[in-house]
This record gives sequence, C-alpha cells and structure tokens, in this order.
Amino acid sequence: MPDKIKIVALEEHVALPSLLDAWAGAGVPRIPQLGFGDEPFARRLRDVGEARLADMDDQGVDVAVLSLASPGVQNLAAGDAVSVAREANDALAEIVAGRPDRFQAFAAIPTAAPEAAAAELERAVTRLGFPGAMLYGRTGDRPADAPEFDDLYATAERLRVPLHFHPQTPVPEVIKAYYSGFDDGAGLTRSTGMGLATAGLGWYYDLGVQYLRMIFSGVFDRHPGLQVIAGHWGEVVLFYLDHIGVMAHNARLERPLADYFTRNFWVCGSGTVSERYMRWTSEVVGTGRMMYSTDYPYTFGTRPGGFPFLDTAGGVARSFLEQAPFTHEEKVAIGSGNWEKLTGHVAARREHHPA
Repeated sequence: MPDKIKIVALEEHVALPSLLDAWAGAGVPRIPQLGFGDEPFARRLRDVGEARLADMDDQGVDVAVLSLASPGVQNLAAGDAVSVAREANDALAEIVAGRPDRFQAFAAIPTAAPEAAAAELERAVTRLGFPGAMLYGRTGDRPADAPEFDDLYATAERLRVPLHFHPQTPVPEVIKAYYSGFDDGAGLTRSTGMGLATAGLGWYYDLGVQYLRMIFSGVFDRHPGLQVIAGHWGEVVLFYLDHIGVMAHNARLERPLADYFTRNFWVCGSGTVSERYMRWTSEVVGTGRMMYSTDYPYTFGTRPGGFPFLDTAGGVARSFLEQAPFTHEEKVAIGSGNWEKLTGHVAARREHHPA
C-alpha cells in the first residue's frame, strides 16, 4: 500500500493583531472576511493555535504555510507598511517556531516602500528562515511589473525563494465600469457586484493581468531564475494561454509565452476542488510544476446552496488530491514534493545556521 501523501498547503491566511490595528487606522472596512468581529470566519482568520490545527486535521492538511490575508500591507502608506510588515514577520516567525512541524510562513513585504521591500525579504529569509514571500499584485495603482520592484525580484532570484502572488480587489475604476449597477430592481444588490468583483471573478482577472504584464514587460527576461507561485489554477491565464501566446511575437519576448509558465511559475488550486481545472493545469504546466493550497479559511465549510467546488472541510482537501487522476508519485510531488524541492535549501540553511 502506498505511503500516505504529505500535504503542505501554501495559501493559508491569518489576520494578526498588528495588521488589524493598521487596517483599522487606515479606514479599511471592519468585515469578518478580513478578520474583524466575532463571527466564526473572523475567529478562524485570527486563530493560530489549536482551533486552526483542528481544522487542518479536518481538511487532511499536514503543514500550513501561513500568510497575511489579502492585501497584506500593500494597502498601507509606505512608513506604516514597513513597520507593520516587520512586526508581522516577527510574529509569524514566533508562530512557526512554536509548531515547526505544522506551520511555515510566507513573509509580508512592504512594496509601498520599494527600497525597503528587498531588505525585508532578505531579513525574512536569512534571519527568520522564511521560504519565500506573499505579494498581492498591485500596490495601489502601481502594477507588479513597475521598475521600482526590480530590486525585490532580483533579491528573490538571488536567494532562490519563490514569491507567491495572491489577488486583491480591482481598482475603483474597474469596479465601477464592470461590476456596478446590479441594484437595478432585478432582485440583485450591490453585494452581487462586489462579490463578482472580488471572490467571484474580478480578483483572478486582476492578478492574471499582472502576471502577463510581468512577462510582457520583461521581468522574467531580466530575472530568468525568478519563481512565482500562482493560485486559483493560474488566475484565469492558463485557460486562454493558447490564444494569448500570439502576443509573444508582438511583444518580442525571448521565449514562447508558455515557456514562462513552465519555467517561472508554479500553480496551485487554492481550494477550488475541480478535477477539470486540475487536469487542464497538468496539461499546460505538468505535475512537476503543481503544488497544493486550500485558501483557508475562505474555502472551509463554504457550500452556499450546496455548491460543491469551494469547500475543503470534512477531509475534502485530502480526498481531492488522493483521488486525482495522477500516479501516486505525481500526487506526492503535488502534495509536498515540489514545494520541498523548491525551498529545501532554505530549510537546510536554517538547520545549519539557526537564527
């Protein structure tokens, strides 16, 4: 009988006190989806103890790589972003140190202060032992390919650590143009528009465009070793890649478009338990470029109207991978092997040179 598949989940969110205080001071809406209040969802976001471990056991997840809830510190002013990122990373390091068998963490990066962003990544990796960082696409109205982020990408490339990108809400102009006007007497409300603008669809289009901007503006040509982790089965882009690829000639890319996704990207499902999406992703990038995530707690116990594709509770996170149409060796690679191959040198350095 094959050995049990180890699952390391890479997109597992937390809302730390320092982040909530900073968000409140910046006027961010105090909603449960960001960790405010006493609803079960908000409590799950804030918990990093026994309740979270119990939920991980319920899902079948062995290790959670923690990261700040979106958009991390990327909606804060530069000075606040630097101090909150540093405080958050110190707190995450303490959480990991308390249960290194169950937790790892992605660093928070203050991209609002590009000159400090690379330095914080360096500190988080070399001093705190983080295996990479979580970014959130745009910083205000600055796209991910803005030249001022080149030092950050160069640092990630030199340290050989991945940058996981997570979506965030589209800019107000896009929301107004594409996702407003649902409160028109047709039985729909403004919440329908915002739902479509965020977790329904808008998040993924917004981040997918950021990936394409990074490719077409030459980020990966300047930093060919840069590794990016994409969630939500590639943020829409993979499903239209055969068409978008015509742009490679127009943009004078150094490689075919698909090559960037098979050499610079790793893809997770973010708790969308769709076998069709999984099979498509394996056809495009191969199982050697796939990893695992559950997007906790956003896909924990979430079955509105019985909808089946966004709930990893009740062992679904594990059974979805175990029942995937791949060999056992491929499932092991997706569950944890590819992640350990990508970041094993950081763990080895931490063991030999503890902070």
